[in-house]
Amino acid sequence: MRRSFIPVLAGLLVALSTTPAVPPAQALADPAPGSSAIRPGDDQPLVAADRMVDARPDTLHASEKDEFYHKEVIAGLNNTFYVPYERTYNGLPVIGGDFVVVTNASGGVLSTSVSQTETLNVSTVPRITRLRASRIARAQLQRVTASTRPDLVVLARGPGILAYRVAVTGRKANVPSRLRVLVDARTGEVLEKSDEVMSEEPARSAPRRTTTPTPTPAPVATPAPTPVTTPVPISGFPAPVPFLFGLGTSYYNGPVSINTRQLNTTYSMSDAVRSGVSCGGQNGSVFVSADNSWGDGSGGNLETACVDALYAIGKEWDMLGAWLGRNGLNGTGGGYPARVGLNEVNAYWAGSYANFGRSADGRRQATSLDIVAHEFGHSVFQTTPGGSTGSNEKAMLNESTGDILATLTKFYANEQPPYDVPDYAIGSKADLLGGGPVRYLYKPSLVAGNPDCYSPSVLTLEPHAGAGVQNHWFYLLAEGSNPTDGQPVSPTCNGSRVTGIGIRKAGQIFMSALLRKTDTWTHQLARRATLQASLELFPDSCVEFNAVRAAWDAVGVPAAPGEPSSCVSGNDFDLSVDPASAGVEAGQEVTATVTTRTTAGSPQTMKFSISGLPEGTAVSFSPESVSSGESTKLSVLVPAGAPHGSYSAQILADGAYLDRTVTFTLTLDSGSNLVLYDDFDTDLGWTVNPSGTDTATAGRWERDVPQPTFSGRVPLQLVASAGQYDLVTGHLAGNRPGAGDVDGGVTTIRSREIALPPGTLTLTFAWYFAHLANSGDRDYLRVRVVSPTRDTVVLQRYGAATLRPGRWQTATVNLSDFAGQTVRIVVEAADDTPDSLVEAGIDDVRITMS
Repeated sequence: MRRSFIPVLAGLLVALSTTPAVPPAQALADPAPGSSAIRPGDDQPLVAADRMVDARPDTLHASEKDEFYHKEVIAGLNNTFYVPYERTYNGLPVIGGDFVVVTNASGGVLSTSVSQTETLNVSTVPRITRLRASRIARAQLQRVTASTRPDLVVLARGPGILAYRVAVTGRKANVPSRLRVLVDARTGEVLEKSDEVMSEEPARSAPRRTTTPTPTPAPVATPAPTPVTTPVPISGFPAPVPFLFGLGTSYYNGPVSINTRQLNTTYSMSDAVRSGVSCGGQNGSVFVSADNSWGDGSGGNLETACVDALYAIGKEWDMLGAWLGRNGLNGTGGGYPARVGLNEVNAYWAGSYANFGRSADGRRQATSLDIVAHEFGHSVFQTTPGGSTGSNEKAMLNESTGDILATLTKFYANEQPPYDVPDYAIGSKADLLGGGPVRYLYKPSLVAGNPDCYSPSVLTLEPHAGAGVQNHWFYLLAEGSNPTDGQPVSPTCNGSRVTGIGIRKAGQIFMSALLRKTDTWTHQLARRATLQASLELFPDSCVEFNAVRAAWDAVGVPAAPGEPSSCVSGNDFDLSVDPASAGVEAGQEVTATVTTRTTAGSPQTMKFSISGLPEGTAVSFSPESVSSGESTKLSVLVPAGAPHGSYSAQILADGAYLDRTVTFTLTLDSGSNLVLYDDFDTDLGWTVNPSGTDTATAGRWERDVPQPTFSGRVPLQLVASAGQYDLVTGHLAGNRPGAGDVDGGVTTIRSREIALPPGTLTLTFAWYFAHLANSGDRDYLRVRVVSPTRDTVVLQRYGAATLRPGRWQTATVNLSDFAGQTVRIVVEAADDTPDSLVEAGIDDVRITMS
């Protein structure tokens, strides 16, 4: 579709802890889009995304050397689904080549978040050595404790830059560092360096303010809560284990209850409900107690600091689930530990935990609700697509994400005076430097050097200062320029008047944008992503879209190429092709009818393309463009001499508001009863490790020319059954029998989609499974046929403590139960612990109809 866009806003969530001191106000509970989750076996969003990627639309800028693999599908609000993809070029990872495909529940591709702007065309032969690259990378950090072996990657700038990627760990100033360094593999230039550790490090003098700071009231005592011992599910996710509410006396939030864990007669500050969440000292050890009563309410007590930290983490966690539809901090039900007692005026996110210091006067720990939520907001940015490392501009958006999630957490907690009331200032209660808040969302320039408006000069600022632009945008989106709810007036950069949509809706749009984030992330890409999110989350209203655009205009961020220009959404269509498969001889023509139907909203215009056919095939659609509800005729003229076999082609209907694909299977053979033939001498698109879950460390499936192997005179790996190529578990023979066999676990390979016609269908294929006597029943070869509704094992052979020589055999399977469906063939092989010698092969795959 023409408005394919780039993910928005990186990193925005924060963490709070348990029961609110005051329940969230009903006035804040704007109507929210319905949340959704993928049920087991419901893979329609992934199928739709894979089909779109297989069609290789122009928006992906795909070269012949590009390959793609998806990561886990993320379910969002209002039946939206996000499928992140990584890209390789000539086998090397591409930094900035990642993208996210957004679909609806019915398989329509709503948008594609791509930041790469050109097709890659670059040599993958380096000119400098790994040793030199390592030295250059290590020189970027003051104190180095370790670095990884440099690995070659391609940086997606222009036609591509070959680079070494090095992870350097150590320390800078008084905080740890985990630096990603990209070194030009030709010149040795440092192309990019970015730190996974996000440190607050406020200036050593109080920030300049243009208003008089409001004094921070001292906490007042309120009655302690009654202990509760009944497990309570959090944010709709059942409690995994029984837990107790510990009684906490906090500094910032008064008497609170916190989730703890009991071990015999001892209690620990480990949250038994929220996986991974705990609090302790600088060495990482979790605080323990004999009575499940924690803290004394003083500013210097570290147990008290942990009470505040756990309370804040719980509130952020619950906000993410209840308001934004996210499962925990990391999106999969997990969180991270907190550490307190850092002897610095600082707080930082270290990549796997957050660490909290103290105020400059030593009277308070830096564990106020918003500071804790800000630091754990970096964990959300890190665990959404695109990660957290990258450019300085991306670091600004990361810092802004922490501020936005911290603000959302404060509004969700809805505390009353004298505690941290809902507002748009960060750090007022902690008062780290004695000058009040460290940042203001409604007018960032209240702190010297923090801009209200975007300009090219912003991109060189320190990230906390540069966060002001997106912070200001969020305030205008949530509250508007002239709020009527008691929040302050916010100046706009273009003199406009902006009307807000409420903080909850603003947060939902921001979270949806984060789920589209890519390795390359900019203010303009965030703008594009939030505009797209507003259309997809609120398809029946233009209020949200207009407010998002007005807020970005009001802070001066220019329009991004390809962003939606008008509020039109909710239109949908379906797509079919008849026949879904056809047989033809090389040199002949075949035709099919592609039919569209409007299923929601108004008709939309679309253009057609097709990919996956033999090289030199002439294709035409007549007409080239239709409106949904109309049909087009597909004509395919196969060149003489085209290789025989089956081709799973993807027809892409590029609609004005969303895209859809359908599979058309073309079989080249003299016999019309052949539905599919694959001897693997032609690449028909088999995918290794399609789900990203394989564990094998060697001998993975590949399509290649196998080299025979023997143990003594016993054959193990065989030559192909038909032609030169087959599917084989590591095609090289090596210098010993087990040099290329399967090791370390499971390896999987999957076919492209195969459209089966109605009728009586038979699958045949050649196979072998060979092993030595050191094998066992945890080793296996398995072949499955998978459709959207069924998953059937058609061949399964287990290992045993006996010698099994390699021998080609033929399997015959009745596929008639799958007639009329689209299927994939999935082949697995496993050599589970302890390692044994296992080899397997597949060849000569045929599906025939009678």
